[in-house]
Amino acid sequence: MEREDELKQKLQDLQKQLGKKQMFEESVSSIRSLLHQFYPSASPSLRKSFFTVISRVATILKTRYTSPGFWNAGLGLFLEAEQMVSESSEKQHLKTCIVRAREQLSEIDNLPDESAQNRRHQGYLFEGHLTVDQEPPQPQWLVQSNLMTALAATMSQAETSENNTSDGPTNLPRELMDRLQELMPNISPDSNDLPQEIIDQLVAMFPEGDSAARAPPASKEVVAKLPVIVITNEILTKLGAEAECAICKENLVVNDSMQEMPCKHTFHPPCLKPWLDEHNSCPICRHELRTDDHEYESRKEREKEAEEERKGAANAVRGGEYMYV
Repeated sequence: MEREDELKQKLQDLQKQLGKKQMFEESVSSIRSLLHQFYPSASPSLRKSFFTVISRVATILKTRYTSPGFWNAGLGLFLEAEQMVSESSEKQHLKTCIVRAREQLSEIDNLPDESAQNRRHQGYLFEGHLTVDQEPPQPQWLVQSNLMTALAATMSQAETSENNTSDGPTNLPRELMDRLQELMPNISPDSNDLPQEIIDQLVAMFPEGDSAARAPPASKEVVAKLPVIVITNEILTKLGAEAECAICKENLVVNDSMQEMPCKHTFHPPCLKPWLDEHNSCPICRHELRTDDHEYESRKEREKEAEEERKGAANAVRGGEYMYV
């Protein structure tokens, strides 16, 4: 029992080191060595600790790193772990990790060669620091969200156009149709028409025409000031064992850093950043953050004042008072 406690502590220490780029590959190598040495004879509790830290490796690779060396290290760990685990859910998760790692390495191999001068200018900001890696591709959920918003805006313009005499939005820009086909392969590439069921869905999602114009992204200053909390045993106990980041769907573990929205919903900072770069609201409850768009903020303030006046008038009538205009 004492030996297993020491191993669990060692795994926790290695998990902390995964977040540091200069220690990532070494930490993954150590996890793999411990896995090979102790997993076959480990208790169910220790095996769970191994699976948790391996899942953390997958999460960090998916949300932070693009270096092929990091992904090769992760792939080796996933392959060895997949051969050892016996629970079907764990085995399936590791198979998914293996597929993702191989896809990522294949994408890197197929990238065109670039000069050192070009690579020098391809860093991107991550938690306030300029990285040396190429910015990761947008997650699929964000691609879908952006596409649906763009389609809805196009539909609104088509419906309000004086020259539009058709029953539904057709002749969409070729680029939108190409991107839609990627997400919905059943749509014919030779057609500019959307299936009626998709049109109905978009109209239901955006019923107010031009007022459904896409909101600007959250203010950079506001996002930078969002508090970051560190998950402790106490917080994890309160949230429950199945608590997860609503974006990447990875279970939370002790020492996870989570960015907290004003509505108290929390997310991994690397998961939340792509969303707030495109939107100004919480991914769960749609609580809005302030934006840098003065016109948008002014319109929101006017709408808020109008709503308060409407409620005040309704309360006055219910209370037996009368309004004279």
